[in-house]
Amino acid sequence: MQPATRQRLRLSRGTELSFITAGEASAPTVLLLHGFPSSARTFREVVPKLSQVARVIAPDLPGFGESDVLSTVSFPAFGQAISELLDRLAVGPRYVYLHDFGAPVGFHIAMQAPEQVLGLIVQNANAHRTGLGPQWAATQAYWSHPSPENEAAATAHLTFAGTRDQYIANVPPEVAARIPAESWEEDWRVMSLPGRMNTQRPLIADYGRYAARFDEIADHLARRQPPALMLWGRHDAFFDIAEVLSWMKALPRMEAHIFDAGHLLLETHAAEAASLMLEFIERTQRESES
Repeated sequence: MQPATRQRLRLSRGTELSFITAGEASAPTVLLLHGFPSSARTFREVVPKLSQVARVIAPDLPGFGESDVLSTVSFPAFGQAISELLDRLAVGPRYVYLHDFGAPVGFHIAMQAPEQVLGLIVQNANAHRTGLGPQWAATQAYWSHPSPENEAAATAHLTFAGTRDQYIANVPPEVAARIPAESWEEDWRVMSLPGRMNTQRPLIADYGRYAARFDEIADHLARRQPPALMLWGRHDAFFDIAEVLSWMKALPRMEAHIFDAGHLLLETHAAEAASLMLEFIERTQRESES
């Protein structure tokens, strides 16, 4: 296993991006994109194992973890920042791990350079309307009518309790008991820093613009049919499990695994997920060479 190191990169517009990297530069790259409310820390238990066969790059998205807040907050702006990171590190073909907010960032990158995508690893990431269950009603109302009242309802989860719920809401008690409180405590500490909520609120609005691209993304997936691995926590309180079937219809050769876990399944099933990712990378590498 290759030890992971944390590095910082000053982007062309002056802000700094923090990222974790491990593995040999000559190996195929795995780009790990986290979601709300976490950071690259969510991959702490899978990075060492993946680095056996891959060059691993796990950035803190702008405004998350140790990365600076961008002056323009949107998923395309995040995608541009991560694309600059990949360019500066001379990263070529890559696997892209999509989770939650990492999905719109990852699709921005993948659709700009589809020939560079070796495969997708989908972990509780939404790309279809089926993932937007009844729990999205307040957010969808905000997208349609961005009044102050609707904004307040759509952002009501931006609290300590709402941050904790990302980890344990809807999760069976014996599974939730395996998740360390320090995970959501650290997320909330970062979100409470000056200026950090200036990232969170605009992203909720921008996710509506991402959802408006679902048909475009469906066309992209239908044309490209990238190799894909699904890792899904079945107790996700935020993305409806019907999203699993939509992904499998979009990518009929996708390998899918459903876990007794929640939205942040790496908190409880990192070892199992890492083993499946290793197998996926090794298999697709063999197939591409044959």
